[in-house]
Amino acid sequence: MKNLVELLVKSLVDNQEQVNVTETAGSSVIIIEIKVDPSDVGKIIGKEGRIANAIRTVVKAAGAKQNKKVTVEIVTDDNNAPRE
Repeated sequence: MKNLVELLVKSLVDNQEQVNVTETAGSSVIIIEIKVDPSDVGKIIGKEGRIANAIRTVVKAAGAKQNKKVTVEIVTDDNNAPRE
């Protein structure tokens, strides 16, 4: 799952070396956190969150095949609060 998200995000941003994707897996839940360069945050969120929602949709579909619930969070620099 982590590799899928990393591939999607790296194809969207300018600073690919700044992409950091972490995955925390439980028995039935996977949490994926995305950190990118501050100048690229808007590119992975998109207008009205459309790109972020598209990433979540693709990842949730992949997680459904494994019977896992997947949560994707975009972490920004402002107090490291996840962005929904």
